Amino acid sequence: MMKIWLAISLFCVRAAILGASEPETGGNLSAWMGRVLIVDDPAATIAFSPQPEPVHHMIENGIRAFTGKPDEKSAWLSLVSTNDKIGIKVFSAPGASGTRKVVVEAVVQGLLNSGVPAKQITVWDHRLSDLRQAGFFDLAERFGVRVAGALEAGFDEHQFYETALIGKLVYGDFEFGKTGETIGRKSFLSSLLTSNITKIINIPPLLNHNLAGTVGCLHGLAMGSVDNVLRFEADPDRLASAVPEIFALEPISDHVVLNIVDALICQYQGEERTLLHYSVPMNELWFSRDPVALDVLSITELAKERKLAGAPPLRTNLEIFSNAALLDLGTADVSRFRVERLSPKR
Repeated sequence: MMKIWLAISLFCVRAAILGASEPETGGNLSAWMGRVLIVDDPAATIAFSPQPEPVHHMIENGIRAFTGKPDEKSAWLSLVSTNDKIGIKVFSAPGASGTRKVVVEAVVQGLLNSGVPAKQITVWDHRLSDLRQAGFFDLAERFGVRVAGALEAGFDEHQFYETALIGKLVYGDFEFGKTGETIGRKSFLSSLLTSNITKIINIPPLLNHNLAGTVGCLHGLAMGSVDNVLRFEADPDRLASAVPEIFALEPISDHVVLNIVDALICQYQGEERTLLHYSVPMNELWFSRDPVALDVLSITELAKERKLAGAPPLRTNLEIFSNAALLDLGTADVSRFRVERLSPKR
């Protein structure tokens, strides 16, 4: 019943947009579930190229409006402290169609302006090679922040997600090369998350995923944080269970303070390849503490753009979001969405 209801509702999300809501208030579930702030600026991209100055203003104005604080410093410090070790999670595998550097630069600059030491900020993803090719090493060098790969940081043998499903281990997985009856049943959390990060800012792009529907907040962070993921990626039912359950692990869900969807450009087809002919400029950034609501909105937008382009219908795995809602990670109920919009003053 949930799958049918959600499928019908997806194309009606825009109609569910309500007026402004109250600022974020701590851990009160009703205060943050379903609340999304969309910041837009038509000048944010030119010919698919992100423009630094407008994007920096979008981040600064967005974080102030989202937190209800009067200035950028107090806004960031309502989410993190200067003692926190902050991990900015990006999705870098597609390069130009992944998380865009200019968005991350604006977040890093905001944190630095707020007094967070550069050495306590880490831009990270699953693999260092993807981060290097996407240009994040250059960003880290310019700002003096760290860059890290979950894989290269190693895995914590005491923190893991376990199912009866046995995976085919590959080089880099914690149990690769080991033998035994239970080998391959665990996906171990990266030591980066269990030892080196206390707060997570999650910045996925608005990009389709051929099995999950969207790269998204849930899938991108969950699959980027653990090893032994091939056992989930080939089967939608396995993925629907694993993604929300991994995201719900304490070192992940309890540390995410903000999700920002990089919707400067929407690539509705291509997944991990940059295909600008399957892309449309949206010039938006979406702020929320609710990863489920953001992913549902992402699927809605991706499905709409595919329909307008005459592309095949978007493949979605709606059980990911219904399962995530059952775990109180957010809401998939569009009637509870509270979407605000902030546009530049000209």
